[in-house]
Amino acid sequence: MLEYIFFDERPWQRFIDYLQSQGLQPECSSGDEGWLVALPEDLDDSLDEQIEAYYDQMLEMNESLVAEAEGQGHVHTAGVNVTLSDGRVVQAAIDPQLMRRLLEVLTPQELGELVNAIADAVENPDERPFCQR
Repeated sequence: MLEYIFFDERPWQRFIDYLQSQGLQPECSSGDEGWLVALPEDLDDSLDEQIEAYYDQMLEMNESLVAEAEGQGHVHTAGVNVTLSDGRVVQAAIDPQLMRRLLEVLTPQELGELVNAIADAVENPDERPFCQR
């Protein structure tokens, strides 16, 4: 599943409305970590690009609303979920500018695959050279 997270309910709801206007039925939830939206990974490439562009707009709105609510104490943060071999999901903090640059060339799914490959290599190290694997 592709997951999208928000820290303010207003852009979360707008994102859901947008997805529904595109004929999608997103899975939506909210909790202590924020407001989440999940979509299947097998979206049409063109639709996926449109969704990513709209998500970027909603993230900007989300950031503005959070900054407004928190005032000068606002800290710019970004993170990516890492699935560990025991099934736990943890978040790795990433500089927001780096995250923005990554998402300009990678889809969230591709970024997730990269992160999970690194987590797997850390949890299950294989010190053989690649040519011997």
